[in-house]
Amino acid sequence: MTITTPPKRALSTGDRAGLLIMMIAGAALTVGTVVAAIMRIVDVLTSPSVEVFAEFAGTPAVAPIGVDGAGVEVALDTAVLTLTDLPVASLWSIIIQQVLLAVGVVTVVTCLLLLARSVLRDRVFSRGNTRLVNIAGLTALLGVAAYPFFGNMAANGAFAALSERTFDNVLMTVDFGSLFAVAFVAALASTVFLVGDRLQRETAGLV
Repeated sequence: MTITTPPKRALSTGDRAGLLIMMIAGAALTVGTVVAAIMRIVDVLTSPSVEVFAEFAGTPAVAPIGVDGAGVEVALDTAVLTLTDLPVASLWSIIIQQVLLAVGVVTVVTCLLLLARSVLRDRVFSRGNTRLVNIAGLTALLGVAAYPFFGNMAANGAFAALSERTFDNVLMTVDFGSLFAVAFVAALASTVFLVGDRLQRETAGLV
């Protein structure tokens, strides 16, 4: 008599439940990000005044943090500028920034949701999953670099409008720590899935 042993699942019941929760959270994050981006674009296009996040190069400012609210000089690193007449270039920079944010989050989360669905079906390593990991990693890397770039462009235009180009605070900041971290994680995940897919195909060829 031959006894057939059912194939062993890649994930336990608890792992599957955790993965489903992460998929729901990812979908909620996507919806929230898209809604927030749309609201920001609508606000920029319709509001009489627009708030722009700006970074400073240690610019001195006075803050009411002394005794009884006395002014104390501090080094200003970030602030929110409010303008009633934002330059067109800054306006489009904010719109492009928000569109890229929404598209980037949708792309990354969609890839991860498709990957999670494949894992739930006990298909972990495959060429399709490797492509999904590569697309998600590359999109995240580009997003980390592009989002602050357009934010800086918007802020620099706001500075020029407020000071009539007399305040020189042109900054193009990039969070290299986040950039390298995303690049490392993306490269590591891509390598793991690439090697896993190769080993799985080689193993299948031996059977």
